[in-house]
Amino acid sequence: MTIDIFIVIVYFLFLIGLGMMFKDTSGSSTSEYFRGGGKMLWWMVGSTAFMTALSAMTFTGVMGKALTVGISVVVIFYANALGYFCNYLFFAAKARQMRIISPIEGIRMRFGAVSEQVFTWATVPSSVLQAALWLNGLAVFASAVFNIPISTTIVATGLVVLVMSLIGGSWAVVASDFLQMIIITVVTFIATVVAVWKSGGVAPILEAGLPDREFVGEGYTYAYLFVGWFICIFVKQFFSTNNMIDSYRYIAAKDTKNARKAAILACTLMAVGPLIWFLPAWYVAGNYPDTATWGLEALGSKVSDATYFVFVRNEMPLGMIGLMMSAMFAATMSSMDSALNRNAGIFIKNVYEPYINKNASDTKVLAASKIVTIVFGLVIIVAGLLMSELKGFGLFDALMLVSTLVAFPVLIPSLLCFFIRKTPDWAGWATIAVGACVSSFIAFVVSPEMIQNVLGLETPLTSREFAEMKSITLGVVGHVCITGGFFLCTQFFYKEPVGKRAEEINKFFTNVDTPVIVEDSKQSREMDKKQHYLLGRVLLMASVALSLLIFVPNPMWGRLLYLLMAAIVGFISFLLLRASRQDSTEQETTMTRETA
Repeated sequence: MTIDIFIVIVYFLFLIGLGMMFKDTSGSSTSEYFRGGGKMLWWMVGSTAFMTALSAMTFTGVMGKALTVGISVVVIFYANALGYFCNYLFFAAKARQMRIISPIEGIRMRFGAVSEQVFTWATVPSSVLQAALWLNGLAVFASAVFNIPISTTIVATGLVVLVMSLIGGSWAVVASDFLQMIIITVVTFIATVVAVWKSGGVAPILEAGLPDREFVGEGYTYAYLFVGWFICIFVKQFFSTNNMIDSYRYIAAKDTKNARKAAILACTLMAVGPLIWFLPAWYVAGNYPDTATWGLEALGSKVSDATYFVFVRNEMPLGMIGLMMSAMFAATMSSMDSALNRNAGIFIKNVYEPYINKNASDTKVLAASKIVTIVFGLVIIVAGLLMSELKGFGLFDALMLVSTLVAFPVLIPSLLCFFIRKTPDWAGWATIAVGACVSSFIAFVVSPEMIQNVLGLETPLTSREFAEMKSITLGVVGHVCITGGFFLCTQFFYKEPVGKRAEEINKFFTNVDTPVIVEDSKQSREMDKKQHYLLGRVLLMASVALSLLIFVPNPMWGRLLYLLMAAIVGFISFLLLRASRQDSTEQETTMTRETA
């Protein structure tokens, strides 16, 4: 067994152990199991918000895109950063203040029972498709690294995520997201340091690695089409990060203040991340421009998705491939476990409890929650296996296509409903129906020739122009103008609700306008202390494990890199454990005052 495989196996065992550590914390209620009882501190919630935007796709499909299109692909991440900043200004607070367990519960209060079910069955399938694509991105990377079948990676990764989520619930999910955020940040930072060191600076990497048309990259004949794509990326990511369906990022926060701080943490990480992630990919573009020399013929047309692996294999010390693979697993699993936990929560709170078993006890509901978690985990694995045969689109374009044409119609009413208050209940599900028609037209009717004729283009669209127009530009423009326009027009049919519906709608808007403030109490301080202490211990163990890698036979600079990584993780562990001790001191002081 090579050192790289050993590192990945140890990492898997570490994650399962993390689930066991948080087994008791998940509690005996669905609130604890699906959102940690709404008691999580900002740095845990912020790490989840950040990591749900990442997956192995970031370091496979997106890096493959960066190899050919240059800087333009970075736009996606800065669009995310802007979205998270809007979270901080507005949506993170509103999401926490809904005071719900499942995001669709908010839909039920705002739009009624029919929309609740339509949103449920529209949201879950798109989430499964995205998780399947994340698994495929990881499988491509693992196939290149270890020469193992893609299906093996999909099954193994899916099962590890399933076991961890099943045992520890939302606490294990969020704790693992925090750990994985630290790992992926440290590992990618070290990779970038090596790339800059070996190139003699950042400028040589950019000069050698970027295409001739540095920002736009190759494959665009008409620059204004790229400008349209550029603008639509920002619009799409704004909707993707600010909507009720994705409020699960913040409903676990301790209070409104912690939710907003979590959003600014995610914003900061997303703004800094691209400055680190892409330099190794452009280093490969400049130093290994011929993919035929990579020795990865088995990947066929997807060979560019292994760009990051080529850098780690050729330029990093022995054992770093295992750590990089762990980081890739970390990115994918952090996205998958959040989706898995969210989907199970949606089904339990919006299907099982109201329609299948209305009078179920907490014990039965919690047992059902774990069964549903297993089912959704297996469905995602099967979907990943089926999508491993995906043809025609690269992983990046496929992910964009799913998120724009499948998921986007649901996001429009789940964001606009906070601003447009006087709409009938049917506005929710009817808007999704209109959006489905728009998406179907774009997916199955629109052709390159049709676009060429409508825009009056003299030369045919390139493959990149058509792929990006179909996956982003047409979807965003179509849904914002037609789907969003339809939702706005439903105001003309609004009638003042009465009875129970009037009470539910009034409760919804009263909640979202009322901050959640947690009083300083012994129980609150004890939970804060527990989070600091448990995560501090986890990072301390990770630091010790990283320090042991100095014994791997490497030149001195390689051993020093491992020591630097261990020191960074150890320092963060020190900060958390110190915060835990401060929590204990404050708690003892308060108890003394109360006794006196």
